[in-house]
Amino acid sequence: MKWFLLILPLCFSAPVMERDGIFSGRVSTTHPEAALMRVHVEFENLKYINKQNMVEFWKGMDSDKRCKARVIGKSNTYLLLKVFKYEVCERELFIERGSYVKFYSEDLVKNIKTGRELIEILLKKRLGIRGQLEDAKKNMDNYMGKVDSVNKRYEVLREKLEQEWKKEISYMDEDKNTTFSRYKELEIRLDEVEHKLQKYQVGDQNLNLDRWSLDPRLYYRK
Repeated sequence: MKWFLLILPLCFSAPVMERDGIFSGRVSTTHPEAALMRVHVEFENLKYINKQNMVEFWKGMDSDKRCKARVIGKSNTYLLLKVFKYEVCERELFIERGSYVKFYSEDLVKNIKTGRELIEILLKKRLGIRGQLEDAKKNMDNYMGKVDSVNKRYEVLREKLEQEWKKEISYMDEDKNTTFSRYKELEIRLDEVEHKLQKYQVGDQNLNLDRWSLDPRLYYRK
């Protein structure tokens, strides 16, 4: 039990940075003449391995015997490695198709560190954007409330204006009727005056002239 207590801290004392750089894969093909090795790998942080990154690899638990290689090609599930001192590695590690290999990459550690820093920045940015989004939503909600308030206020004003408009129209109708009545009254009075003028018209002379009066022999002038 004491040994277990002593070993347990050691199991968790491996630096996080070192664990970030370790991954595993299986050799799919080898090309000794070109010193190339293609490895099938599947792990979440594969996206942080880039071309020209350096890796170390070994077989099984014997991590003392390591070989170095450079990543020269990459797909979603494969790495194409240019192995340094390929003959020595083939002899020491017995590289062959189907071999299970462990890898360590200092470049992967650095890339993951950069990724974590970027994630931290993005999380802060997301937090800020969410805060702005909430403020924008509040403003939108307030805007709708303001629109409703304005609509209600202008609805009251519209009703009041419509009432005033109807009242003015009513006044104008009354004035129109009054004016029309006055017009008719004046028209009747004018007709009466015209009639009386015609009735009481005074002629220029009282004598009626006929054709005999035009003969000077029948009358004389005084």
